[in-house]
Amino acid sequence: MYELNGDKPFMTDQSSPGAERIGFIGLGNIGAPMAMRILDAGHALQVFNRDPVKAIPFSRRGVPLATSPAALAQVCDIVFICVSNTEAVEQVVFGPEGVAEGGRAGLLVVDLSTIHPVNTREMAQRLSAGYGMRWVDAPVSGGASGALAGTLAVFAGGAAADVERVRPVLMNFAGRVTHIGGHGCGMAMKACNQMLSFASSAVAAETLNLAARFGFDPALVPEAIAGGFADSHFMRHYGPLLVAGTATGNTRTAVKDIDIALDLARATGTPLPMTSLVASLFHMAVARGDLRSGLGAPMGLYVQGPLAAHKPQDNEDST
Repeated sequence: MYELNGDKPFMTDQSSPGAERIGFIGLGNIGAPMAMRILDAGHALQVFNRDPVKAIPFSRRGVPLATSPAALAQVCDIVFICVSNTEAVEQVVFGPEGVAEGGRAGLLVVDLSTIHPVNTREMAQRLSAGYGMRWVDAPVSGGASGALAGTLAVFAGGAAADVERVRPVLMNFAGRVTHIGGHGCGMAMKACNQMLSFASSAVAAETLNLAARFGFDPALVPEAIAGGFADSHFMRHYGPLLVAGTATGNTRTAVKDIDIALDLARATGTPLPMTSLVASLFHMAVARGDLRSGLGAPMGLYVQGPLAAHKPQDNEDST
């Protein structure tokens, strides 16, 4: 059954009276499972996606599909955004038929995307000064699998009251929500997170390749280090994928993320020699046409496909 809010319906058989009405923009690989978990938790939900095909699983469950970000913002109390880059966020919020056009004072915009912290601060200030709306930057880490499982790490930037307001909704798809600081701090924390992830990817590729070239099964590495100081969630999850050559992701998005960290380093006068080297590996992978390996891109610089141990005689002196 539905209740009319403005001229748009909301499902009310699950949501409690007085509950905040939630809008979600961007139903990609991570956005869709996050939005679905919000729906499963019983929140009144409305969605918008540029490609309406991706909204079909939601419409089949009775979730209204808004005709524009403005139409969605007009009837929601909190609007989540999960899109590809800074330009996409700005278009969704401030472009024609954007959130700013349709929303009202007090509306809370929560940006789950990974974008530049400086742009985040500028957009938050613009939305507050010009429209009286609130902003929380809340990028996530954990990928599509974390979104499905509800275990994502969320890095929140914004006013403490706004973070606490949205925390119960975030916890529907997060294992942890950490308030980092003011506007832009969540995005800056995501840049730090990506530095660690991409560096782990690069050194994991070197490690597994060395193991294979010496002649033992590189698939044993994640098992062998389990419980030791070198153990890591990255190696446990990605190690087997790197060995099998099946790691997938958007390598261009990875480059976008690590370039944000490098730009922050220039702006703050912070030397990042290791991260700069790692960034070069990802740029090299893209230049070679590897667009679909994501965090697996450095492994592809050593071997295409599965990584197999060299035969012992390959390491022996032929004389």
